[in-house]
Amino acid sequence: MVKTKSSLKEADFKDAARQLGVSVAVIKAVCEVEAPRGGFLRYGEPTILFERHKFHQFTEGVYSKKHPQISNPRPGGYLGYGQEHLRLQEAVELDRESALKSASWGRFQIMGFNYKLCGFKTLQKFINAMYRSEKDQLNAFVKFIQSVKLQDELQELDWSGFARAYNGKNYWKHNYDERLEKAYFKYKNEEKKAR
Repeated sequence: MVKTKSSLKEADFKDAARQLGVSVAVIKAVCEVEAPRGGFLRYGEPTILFERHKFHQFTEGVYSKKHPQISNPRPGGYLGYGQEHLRLQEAVELDRESALKSASWGRFQIMGFNYKLCGFKTLQKFINAMYRSEKDQLNAFVKFIQSVKLQDELQELDWSGFARAYNGKNYWKHNYDERLEKAYFKYKNEEKKAR
């Protein structure tokens, strides 16, 4: 078994919270909801979710007839955890750049097509960071939030507003806002007990 990458430390959470002007509980809540098992799988690969509808979009549907499990106008087809990398690899063999842009990556499940908003000049540099460490994943999240100006929603604990912008207009189908709020209060209570 490959040794997994190091987890985030309390100092990392504090630094990110300071940069975004929020409490540590806010950052930890997003962490928990986006990737409850962490930013890496047990064999060292980053946690991903391959979005076939994005691959369909980026490739203009040219692979959808022969490869509907990885290229489809409808979201879905998820296999979960390590098997998502198998879906990604199948897509990479057809169109590497579109495939990498069509997956959400790491502890904060940032879509590959957002690499520039995360402060990376190239898609490959973003992917390298996603493979490097959870701290790199956290840094990408902070930069992304700053780039798309979502600090206000996090500062105001506007979970619906944040979930809508971060997870898409159908965020309510998976109760993202409610799950974020619940996780936030859990970590806020832990902070109070630690004082």
